[in-house]
Formats: sequence, structure tokens, C-alpha cells
Amino acid sequence: MSDRRFAARDARVRAAEAEFQRHVPVHASNGEETDHPFVANYSKGLPHNKFGEVDPAAYHLLRRALATGSYEDFERIPLADTRKLTNPQAGLAFDPQGPDAQALSMPPAPRIDSPQNSAEAVELYWMALCRDVLFTRFGDSELVAEAAGELSGLEDFRAPKLDGRVTPQTIFRGDTRGDLAGPYLSQFLLKDIPYGTLLIDQRQDTLVRPVDHLTTWGDWLEVQNGSEPEPDERDFTHRRYIQTPRDLAHYVHFDALYEAYLNAALILLGNNAPVDAGNPYNFSRNQIGFGTYGGPHILSLVTEVATRALKAVWFQKWYVHRRLRPEEFGGRVHQQLRGQREYPIHSGVLDSVAVKRVFEKHGSYLLPQAFPEGSPTHPSYGAGHATVAGACVTILKAWFDESHILADPVVPTTDGTALERYTGPDADRLTVGGELNKVAANIATGRNMAGVHWRTDYTQAVRLGEEIAIGVLREAKEATLEDAAFTLSRFDGTTLSI
Repeated sequence: MSDRRFAARDARVRAAEAEFQRHVPVHASNGEETDHPFVANYSKGLPHNKFGEVDPAAYHLLRRALATGSYEDFERIPLADTRKLTNPQAGLAFDPQGPDAQALSMPPAPRIDSPQNSAEAVELYWMALCRDVLFTRFGDSELVAEAAGELSGLEDFRAPKLDGRVTPQTIFRGDTRGDLAGPYLSQFLLKDIPYGTLLIDQRQDTLVRPVDHLTTWGDWLEVQNGSEPEPDERDFTHRRYIQTPRDLAHYVHFDALYEAYLNAALILLGNNAPVDAGNPYNFSRNQIGFGTYGGPHILSLVTEVATRALKAVWFQKWYVHRRLRPEEFGGRVHQQLRGQREYPIHSGVLDSVAVKRVFEKHGSYLLPQAFPEGSPTHPSYGAGHATVAGACVTILKAWFDESHILADPVVPTTDGTALERYTGPDADRLTVGGELNKVAANIATGRNMAGVHWRTDYTQAVRLGEEIAIGVLREAKEATLEDAAFTLSRFDGTTLSI
């Protein structure tokens, strides 16, 4: 037993040394906090003036607490109402497995005065306008066609296109391999989930009165100052499959962060999906995997990465970028178009058809929110849901054979109460890897459809999560005696072997 003690210690030291050798990243913001103080960064929950601009003294106290990391300094930050800041100290925590939360970086977020930020805002306004269009009817919707037309002409809109144009087939989709194949929703959000002796269908509860929120200045300002509106009433009797952007936003309002990926793992295991060729028990004559390289191993591994992902992205959110939430940006757009204030906003969003359509519908230029409380009380970039998605999906792509074709793909019926066969021309080409990429995009983009995140909050955060998962996979492999290997396709389309 004494030899085992030393071997266990040596294994942990080797893992720590490997992480210690990792390149130390540079954490760089986009500079707008200096160039455009108090209007271009996150401040929700702090006191604001009548224009929705943060009290400078309160913001300085937030900056001080972030600089010192002191619990007492965080307690000195003045809040305007009852909502509290969400866990700013999480990014300072250590973790005994995988990369350190501060060992990975994200590129600077698009600036408030950039055409990229403006284009992302226009997409969010169109997402709000299209919240109640069925995904299966995107191709028939005049509203979706109008959205695709405007998005196609935007300067620096970095999203999937066909022949240089956004189409109803590409609109609001993710930018990874597999995202453009098949129905908008991943099969992993539709198929029944085998859970022990239970078979769980994925019909979710609905809203009694689905409406958009924070479309008046008074409501918007109260929420920026930290008020907590009454939640929407949920209807638990009329359940249906996800049909619309609003349904998807409802799902990601209440999901456990790794929920969709645990479900995906259960679906794949329940259907005996083939594992990666590098699994050491693929060709064993007399052994099967269980605690290592078997069902219990993947079910725990796919969830273990979630909090590691959150710690890493929380450091980026609070200590590096502090990107303002889309709803905060919508307040800037509203005040500028009303002639009350002048902000460094790129003209693309100010002149957009989408913003005009929102004004015609709601009487304001604010970005309509799916949730009564708007966004959570932490900065926007990167997205927590997206980072967890990137981490969990990377684990699953490493574990299972990504090229395996998923049988009998489905879509919801028009009323959403049942499923029917998907009969599109690519119905026989939906792969495990593609649908895993798609479920990550669906969950992350669902937050955008709610109005609480930007496109780059998703596209950059899934890559952060991917790096976390790769580090965890390397350590998991080194901690076992079997001759295992993991091969996976990264979100950029390249292949990685561990």
C-alpha cells in the first residue's frame, strides 16, 4: 500500500507539472472601458441615472473589488435594489483537475463602436421579432425572409451563409460543422431519453402568457437598477416539444447547465451508439469498460467539466472583458434614437430595419427580452451556457464515434405535441458529431434568442469550453492504465488526437 500512496502522489504531481508548463496567456480586453467609460460595459444591478448610465462611484467600487479580490470589498459595492451580483469570485477559484481557470484566454469582445457589434445587435433584434415563428416554418416565413435579407447586407456579420448570403436555412444557426445539416433543432433535444427504467420524452412546460419584456423605459430602468419582476406563469399541463425560438429560450431559462449533454449521453448509450475507435475495450476478448471507459465513466465525465468551464468563463466575464448585456446596449440605442443622448454606436444598428420593426411593435427601441428579469447579473462575454456546451460536447465527441449516423431523425408536429419523421434530403446524413455540435449551438443560441447574449458570446465561449475539456481528457487518460486514445473533431473542423 505504501507504493500505491507514492504512485498516487506522483500521478497528481505529473498532472500538476504538465499544467504548470502551459503557456501563460495574455488576457486582453477591447479597451472600450477606457475609451467610453460608464456606457460601454456591464453595470446591471448597480445604481443608474435616468438615462440608464451607471453611477461612476459605484462602478469604481466594483473595479476595486475585482482588483483586490477581497470578499469585504465585494460587500462594499452599492447595489440599487434587491438583485445581487452573480458569483464574481468564482473566477478566482482553483480546481484540482483540468486547466486552471485563468490559464486560458478569449480574444477581446467586439467593441460597442464596431460594425461587428452592430451586426450582432441587429441579429438579436430580428431574433426577438421572430420568437414565435416555428423552426419548421422558417422557409415559409416572410418575417424570416426579411430578416435574412437585412442580415445578408450587414457590414461584418460573421454567421453562416450560403453563397455569401444569409438564408432561411442558415439564419440563427451555429457556425460549426453539422450546424447547417437537417432540422434547426438537434436530435438530442427531441429524442426520448432512456433513464434507467424510465423513458422520458422531451416535451416541456409552456408559458401561460408568452410576451416580450422590458419594452418600456420604466420597466427597463428598474431592472437595470436590480429590481426583480414577478416571474412568468408556467403552464405545466400543456407540454410540447420545442417549436420556436421562444420555446428554446424557455428551455435555457430553467435548464441544469449540463442537462442537454447528459441527455445526449443517455440517448447514445441507450441506443448502443459505437464508441470512439480508441476506446481500449473495443476489441477486448474478455473485458468491458465500466468505471473506466464504460457507461459510468462517460456519465460522470460529461458533467464534471461543467463547473470547471464556469470558473474559467467567470474569470473572463468579470476580470477581463465586462461586456455589457444586449439589453443594456438596447438602452443606449433607445436613448440615442430618441435624441436624448449621443453614444459611440456604429450606425448599422441605428439604421436597421429590425430596430424600426421593434419600434413599430412596441413603441420603443429597446431590445425585447424573453425573461421578465432580462439577463442574469453578470457580464455577457463569454456565455456560461456556451462554455459548458463546448466542454460537455467535446467530451462526448471524444467518447463516441462522431461519424455514426443517427437513425430515424424527427421533428415536432405543427402543434408540438408529438414527433414525426424528418424527411429532408439529408435525413440519412445526420451524424453524432454534427448533432452534438448542433445541440451546443442550439443551447447557446437559445440564450441569444432570449435577448441575454451576443453571437460572439457563444462562438468564442464554446472554444474556451473545448480547451477545458481537452485538458480534462488528457488528465483522465493519464490517470488510467488502459492503452486508450481519444480522437475528436474540434469546433474549427480540425481533428485532434489525445
